[in-house]
Amino acid sequence: MKPATAGWVFAAPALIVIALFFGLPVLAAFALSLTDFDIYALADIGNLRFVGLGNYLALLQNPLFWKALGNTLYFVAVGVPLSIAASLGAALLLHSRLGAFKPFFRTAFFAPVVTTVVAVAVIWRYLFHTRYGLVNWGLSSLGVDPVDWLGDPAWAMPTIILFAVWKNFGYNMIIFLAGLQSIPEDLYEAARIDGASPWRQFRHVTLPMLGPVMLMVAILTLSGYFQLFAEPYVITQGGPLQSTVSVLYLMYEEGFKWWNLGNASAVAFLLFALMTAVTSAMLWYARRKGAE
Repeated sequence: MKPATAGWVFAAPALIVIALFFGLPVLAAFALSLTDFDIYALADIGNLRFVGLGNYLALLQNPLFWKALGNTLYFVAVGVPLSIAASLGAALLLHSRLGAFKPFFRTAFFAPVVTTVVAVAVIWRYLFHTRYGLVNWGLSSLGVDPVDWLGDPAWAMPTIILFAVWKNFGYNMIIFLAGLQSIPEDLYEAARIDGASPWRQFRHVTLPMLGPVMLMVAILTLSGYFQLFAEPYVITQGGPLQSTVSVLYLMYEEGFKWWNLGNASAVAFLLFALMTAVTSAMLWYARRKGAE
């Protein structure tokens, strides 16, 4: 058997799984987005009509779609850097020689990742309650007036971002910690001999060596944050004034509240195209930087 043929044979099971559980759903969603599939088509498939790009044109003219897209981009633009920074900071603390009780803190930082989103989100609703929340109680003890965290459009999305960062940073922390442990200690020793300060060691040794890990973490975090749904669904139900409606939340309402499955598929495919474009741009930029 030729080496190329053997490679395809070994890769075939994985390729089949990808085609069945990724390729086919994407194609099905795209095909569905070209129709007016709704509750009437569910009752009688004869009511299904082909509308071409009509769903996409309607979405581009829908102010709520642009509102949801803006909210999602805001969530991604603020949440992803904060999540990566918190993950890297926690990993550096756990990797430091000066740290104590490392197993305990590693478990404590990772615990939010394995907790149920709905259960924790309900707790956060009470923590940020305007009158009875623990956060406003702490602010009042400092002489600060209560903040309507979940009822004010200016504060609702930052509160959800804070929750998402707290909930998810532990997963990336483990990845960063593995990356830090793989950096040879000889590099730091050579840097110290050359008189490099801790900040210069971090900038010129740690960050470059963590480049591939940073790229993977950024892609994983970006993909997850683009799919914002559970947090606004449980905490704010998309409010107030639609300030926390995400693209995925809009897709859920179109598909499972109003039963406009054609429109919902169009929303899902647009989100898929956006995520693919952003991820491809990041990979292209990483390859370009690596080639320099």
